[in-house]
Amino acid sequence: MKDVAQFLSQFQSSGEKTCFHGRHINPQIYAGLNGNNWSLKDYEARGGYQALRKVLGKDGGEGLTQDQIIAIIKESGLRGRGGAGFPTGLKWSFMPRQFPGDKFLVCNSDEGEPGTCKDREILMHNPHIVIEGMAIGAFAIGASRGYNYIHGEIFQVYERFQAALQEAREAGYIGQNIMGSNFSFELNAHHGFGAYICGEETALLESIEGKKGQPRFKPPFPASFGLYGRPTIINNTETFSAVPWIIRNGGQAYLECGKPNNGGTKIFSVSGDVERPGNYEIPLGTPFSVLLELAGGVRSGRQLKAVIPGGSSSPVLPASIIMDCTMDYDSIAKAGSMLGSGAVIVMDDTRCMVKSLQRLSYFYMHESCGQCTPCREGTGWLWRVVDRIENGKGRPADMDLLDSVAGNIMGRTICALGDAAAMPVRAMLKHFRPEFEYHVEHKTCTVSSYV
Repeated sequence: MKDVAQFLSQFQSSGEKTCFHGRHINPQIYAGLNGNNWSLKDYEARGGYQALRKVLGKDGGEGLTQDQIIAIIKESGLRGRGGAGFPTGLKWSFMPRQFPGDKFLVCNSDEGEPGTCKDREILMHNPHIVIEGMAIGAFAIGASRGYNYIHGEIFQVYERFQAALQEAREAGYIGQNIMGSNFSFELNAHHGFGAYICGEETALLESIEGKKGQPRFKPPFPASFGLYGRPTIINNTETFSAVPWIIRNGGQAYLECGKPNNGGTKIFSVSGDVERPGNYEIPLGTPFSVLLELAGGVRSGRQLKAVIPGGSSSPVLPASIIMDCTMDYDSIAKAGSMLGSGAVIVMDDTRCMVKSLQRLSYFYMHESCGQCTPCREGTGWLWRVVDRIENGKGRPADMDLLDSVAGNIMGRTICALGDAAAMPVRAMLKHFRPEFEYHVEHKTCTVSSYV
């Protein structure tokens, strides 16, 4: 394994990536970070909308067919950057393009996973790359209308995207007969009101339709019965932002930025006990130790204790496991967790795992939509048990009770929120059970915690 300096030197020498204020970033995505360069004029100066021109044959070429675009995206190895990591090209191929009438394309910008803060930066600093990516995606699947569902608690980002959308519409990149072609695509922004559950794709669709944001039973899946009952494809903000580069440079070039089955780069939101919290874009397959070094290492010279690698819903991994992992979907899954949204929460040796789980459990209890009994009742049960352990009222039987309740939630709900609440509990007990037992026996914590 290369050391950190050697790894970064090789990566940066390609000319495609630069470092800026502690963030390892791709200028194609974060070009607006170094000033107020988010406008259409600035985006076009960086080669913006050239990929869309290529698709429509407005660059002097013959243009691309829908099947060609989907084949390029499949070749790239691009997987969904919102959490599930489903292959993007495969998802696009599910759209029944021959289906008559409107078909929809939706961008999920409801970034509510604790620890995640990447999509809002893309939308704030380079919104046109998402617009272009969605326009290409709409052409590929035959969609005539699209929506970008933006988290309601970041209204400034919603306003920025609206401004960029107006620029794109006036320039002819969105609307009827784009750039004089026979391709038409109308795109609108829609803001939510901060409900975590609306990050689940079918709850998001319900919210756009003006209904209460609650998940739908599946099947039918959105590709056959989505927004307003029409075929719909849903992807994450970061996923769409990768599409223009892939179309310009080819699927193989993007795949080679990462590793097999994990093409390209990924933005990780690193928070917690590090010297330089922030968003870092690195190739998938980068060792965790490199990412930690980019973030300045564990703060104050403390020892690494644990890491939540993919947002609060992904199982925690102790330092002894995560330090041997590479940051990609397959490696993290093999280690017993998920890459998820890429929210890397670092915890040093001062962190009380019981206290940490208490906070996580409260969040999921609070955000449960209440539709499913196992989740509605079980998340509250989990929090109450962890809370009493943290407050010195725990019982020896509580660890088995937590594991039993979590087991009876998992796989028994309409959406994955129940699993998201249960998996951290089981992972904490698996890796840090002695800490919970110490709390029960001594009515206090094993560490002097900052929290």
